[in-house]
Amino acid sequence: MIKEKKVKFTAGQICATPGALEAMNLSEQSPMEFVGRHVTGDWGDVCEDDAKVNEESLEHGLRLLSSYRTNEGVKLWVITEADRSATTILLPEEY
Repeated sequence: MIKEKKVKFTAGQICATPGALEAMNLSEQSPMEFVGRHVTGDWGDVCEDDAKVNEESLEHGLRLLSSYRTNEGVKLWVITEADRSATTILLPEEY
């Protein structure tokens, strides 16, 4: 049986930087693949402390940050604003 993960917060408007769009295009991956993981609380490759901060941020309405790698190994960050108005996919160097 496949268990679906529950959405923990709304993403708001979804945006992506040029570098992130290029990386996802080269790996033939959709932005929704990363945003889908993010909104269900799969924080990806963040350290344990950052994962705890994200869990606390869910309770207190603060910014959320996830880190993933594309199939080509390119690191992407997914950041949702504290007010949940927008979620941005970007390369760390574009921050």
